[in-house]
Amino acid sequence: RKCDVLNRGISGYNTRWAKLILPRLITESTSADSIVAVTIFFGANDSALKELNPKQHVPLEEYAANLKSMVQYLKSVDITADRIILITPPPLQESAWEKACLAKGDKLNRCNATTGQYAQACVQVARECGTDVLDLWTLMQKNQDFSSYLSDGLHLSTKGNSFLAAQLWSRLENKLSALPSLLPYWRDVDHTNPEASLL
Repeated sequence: RKCDVLNRGISGYNTRWAKLILPRLITESTSADSIVAVTIFFGANDSALKELNPKQHVPLEEYAANLKSMVQYLKSVDITADRIILITPPPLQESAWEKACLAKGDKLNRCNATTGQYAQACVQVARECGTDVLDLWTLMQKNQDFSSYLSDGLHLSTKGNSFLAAQLWSRLENKLSALPSLLPYWRDVDHTNPEASLL
């Protein structure tokens, strides 16, 4: 009742491609005042091993530069740093992902240590740009068996998505609390004359 959630999930993309399409997703004519928060969640594909997955792989330094470029673009259209949240890639459960790769006739094309380097780079970019960051890679591994957060070793499971939502909500709650409700709470609707409450 306070705002809309616009999901622009783009499966398989990396930051090299995302920075090119960001101006189409949030245009210069977008009213920045109407945006409460923007999340940028990349790195799982960028961190793919170059020799085994050159199409999705983005070198670490370029990954960081691409994240900075996206943050700078958002700032250029008046979305302030305090409304930008970078999200690191989640950890990789290598044995499960290797099984998924082998089922497609591929070799294991990612490793968790490499993904961790990209997560650290994301945290560093957030620090340098003054944005918030959700370090999913670290937070998920606080649970020693983090495999339940991943459906196939790479992609988030239902439990993983719930974990991400809870972590993200803790960062969004303060931003949303001051916003007025656009529609009344259901108990406040006059059931004998709903038009009076809703129009």
